[in-house]
Amino acid sequence: MGPLFVNEIITQGTDFLFAFLIGIGFGFVLESSGFSSSRRLAGVFYGYDTLVLKVFFTAALTSMLGLLFLSLFGWVDLSSVYVNPTFLYSAIFGGVVMGAGFILGGFCPGTSLCGAVIGKIDAMVFIVGLFIGIIIFAEGYPLWEEFYKAMPLGSPKLNEVIGISQGVLALIFVLVALSLFWVGEWVEKKFPAEKY
Repeated sequence: MGPLFVNEIITQGTDFLFAFLIGIGFGFVLESSGFSSSRRLAGVFYGYDTLVLKVFFTAALTSMLGLLFLSLFGWVDLSSVYVNPTFLYSAIFGGVVMGAGFILGGFCPGTSLCGAVIGKIDAMVFIVGLFIGIIIFAEGYPLWEEFYKAMPLGSPKLNEVIGISQGVLALIFVLVALSLFWVGEWVEKKFPAEKY
């Protein structure tokens, strides 16, 4: 969790404890926000509930602006922040599979665990499917390793790809998020749904 253990500021046991407590807090926030409801999550795709969109954009904005300001104060070196390598074809395929699963099941992996903990049977069934998918992917990996690693792009950062500064990208992202929040409110009023 973070650079604390890596830089020997805390022990590995403390690192696990922090991760455990943060996980509990994250689950509590998910449940409090209604993310254990598959109807609420599916509402994003059907246009009657945009809370999920708002929460995820708020989280992305908070982390992006937090990292940007911490780097401006010299507290975080952004060049040492790990960025996952991008393999374009598998990223697109994985996004399609995840999106289809999200629409059909009404959960993502994290929210399915949240729903299962409070006793939702559909979330438990979703988790079974999740593990079946993990096993199929892991056991069949030699068959699709070449596709998985096709079109490697390294670890690109969006601002570098489009040739603008991090601050300008942050401003654009904030404006896009605020616009989406407004559009989300309009859509919810235009297409109201029964409460769940």
